[in-house]
Amino acid sequence: MNFKNYKREYLMKDIISGIIVALISIPISMGYSQVAGLPVVYGLYGSLFPVIVFGLISSSPQFVFGVDAAPAALVGGTIATLGIASGSEEAMRVVTVITFVTACWLLLFFLVRAGKLVNYISKPVLGGFISGIGCTIILMQVAKLFGGTAGTGEVFELVSHIISQLGSFNLLSLIMGVGTIAVVLISKKISKKFPMSVIMMLVGALSTAVFHVDRYGVKLLPKVEPGLPKFKMLDFSVLSEHPAQIITLGLTVALVIVSSTLLTACNYAIKNDYKIQNNREILAYSVSNFCAAFNGCCPLNGSVSRTGIAEQFGVKSQMMSLVAAVTMLLVLMFGTGFIAYLPVPVLTGIVIAALMGILEFGMAKKLWKTDKVEFAIFTGAFLGVLIFGTIYGVIIGIVLSFVSVIIKASVPPRGLLGIIPGQNGFYDMERNRNAHAVKNTVIYRFSGTLFFANINVFVNDIEKAVMPDTKQVIVDASGIGSIDITAADRLVLLAGKLENKGIKFYITEHVGAVNDLLRKLGAGELIEKGAVRRTISLALRDAGVVRPYPLEDRDGMTPMDTVLESNDELAEFEWAFGDDADERMEKLALEVAGKVADGDIDEKGIIKDAEQHASWGRIGLFDEDELLDRLEMHLSEIAQRGHHDPKQLEERIEERRAVVEKKLQSLNPEAIKALHEHRRKMAAHFKNANPKAYEHMIQVRKEHIEKLEKSDPKLAEKLKELYNHGEDSES
Repeated sequence: MNFKNYKREYLMKDIISGIIVALISIPISMGYSQVAGLPVVYGLYGSLFPVIVFGLISSSPQFVFGVDAAPAALVGGTIATLGIASGSEEAMRVVTVITFVTACWLLLFFLVRAGKLVNYISKPVLGGFISGIGCTIILMQVAKLFGGTAGTGEVFELVSHIISQLGSFNLLSLIMGVGTIAVVLISKKISKKFPMSVIMMLVGALSTAVFHVDRYGVKLLPKVEPGLPKFKMLDFSVLSEHPAQIITLGLTVALVIVSSTLLTACNYAIKNDYKIQNNREILAYSVSNFCAAFNGCCPLNGSVSRTGIAEQFGVKSQMMSLVAAVTMLLVLMFGTGFIAYLPVPVLTGIVIAALMGILEFGMAKKLWKTDKVEFAIFTGAFLGVLIFGTIYGVIIGIVLSFVSVIIKASVPPRGLLGIIPGQNGFYDMERNRNAHAVKNTVIYRFSGTLFFANINVFVNDIEKAVMPDTKQVIVDASGIGSIDITAADRLVLLAGKLENKGIKFYITEHVGAVNDLLRKLGAGELIEKGAVRRTISLALRDAGVVRPYPLEDRDGMTPMDTVLESNDELAEFEWAFGDDADERMEKLALEVAGKVADGDIDEKGIIKDAEQHASWGRIGLFDEDELLDRLEMHLSEIAQRGHHDPKQLEERIEERRAVVEKKLQSLNPEAIKALHEHRRKMAAHFKNANPKAYEHMIQVRKEHIEKLEKSDPKLAEKLKELYNHGEDSES
């Protein structure tokens, strides 16, 4: 509990919640203590010191911990199987050791940080699980409404038990029990904060004191002697007598406690918008159960029903647990005589009414209307708990969750994109009737991890979309965050297949990490060939489709200036090649320089024509600026071959650089800032790599600026400012 952030206004709500939880815990704890094979008073003991320990350690502000159904039922079943009489000294010896072993398992779960596993359980699993637990406990209690005893086991055993208890049917008990449920539920609809549960418990006690309902066959809670629990030494010799049963049962109960309590605590945290520390919760379960073992109690668990009641009364913190423990202390010291007046059916009705409030059937109804797969997961978790028990229910729910993930991942959202005239960007044509396809182009969006289970869907969609006049296929991979080896291999095959048909293939818009994966998985050739581009507009540009894009319409082509290449300022090489970007850009510069030197490219087409001959293809403005710098560094090599005048090439490069500056400025002025920083790095690199060439390049730039000052002073000033960002003060 965090006392540091505790607010004074919380106190009254926590006090009321704590008192009510303690009063409700009296019948619940006593009943489940009997189910576990212990005398009823040990149920009250389990609601004292262990609850204080839990309240001090837990990170949940509202969860209630104590003697509860599932662990008690598991322990009681094992005691019966071993042939040990319920309530006997032997039962007390064995049960306390089971509690200790359970605490040891929980401590181990804490050490291995098992709490993080709960993060992989979905909300439908949580809802189905909680509803299954709630229905199971309700069925356990039903027979007590009409005078029978509590049941144990799963749904079929519980139904069988209810039928077998009809011989103990008492009409007055049924009327009192059902009447209590009705009154509490109706009261809850009128005012959730009114403590009707406590009022009904007082009414029940008065009915015994005034009308002596016990004389008419209504069962009362057994008498409890006053006094506090005493420290109990454990008899570990029972481990040698029943080693397999006790150790296995301890593990099972620990799993039940973690799954049911932590799942429910997480559910309340999500519902009420706060966070809990899963591993800290497991530590709280462990230490509380160690305390319970030395108090002679059965294993303790989170209480779904009592947490629901505490929430109704506005609990704000674990001060509630401390108040509940103090209340239970006062009851044990001075109020045990009152317990003997409490009618079992009234208290059973209070518990059932509380449990009905935690059932998530509203979620099931919503899922049925919106998502049948999620509904199946909810139903699977619900029926799993109801039919097979807590552990199997959780396992079934988790398995169904993973199946759901695979199903959804195998058929993710996807569609064909087009352009809405007059609007920037690319839009799903199925959801936007005004969107039109770019002529001769398939733009396909795939939103999900690309892996073995969905690569066939990916390939089939593209092959189906390709028409006889298609010239380029562009994949919008903005929703693809990862890729596996199967998908990588198929992408290479698909690109080759389309290339054989004369169709260019591009993958665009994805995060750079996907490029790293492509290289690692053996599909790096897609990057080397320029099939991987940073944006759709850059892919269109490389394919020769320039603004205004020709659109396919019902009336034929509709050329409009619709989409700006606003991402041209991005450094595409760095995105595509990662750590190898510098090496790959240098390789491209050498490739272009070689073609210029051999006379394959006219100096007037220093970039435009070079891109048509380069393996990468057309590049964005940001990368083009770097390529121009690198070409300047190789001018001496070009001059040695004698096909071009270096002076003319330098002038062409500077002219092209001016064009780049103008485009970048018009597209996105913010890109100039990024270019400044990039130039600083490149200048330092060139100066270290080739000082002479660097000095010559600086001189050429100065001469070019001097010429521009006469013809275009504004551009000259911008270039001077930009160059200064890439040069040291000496230059």
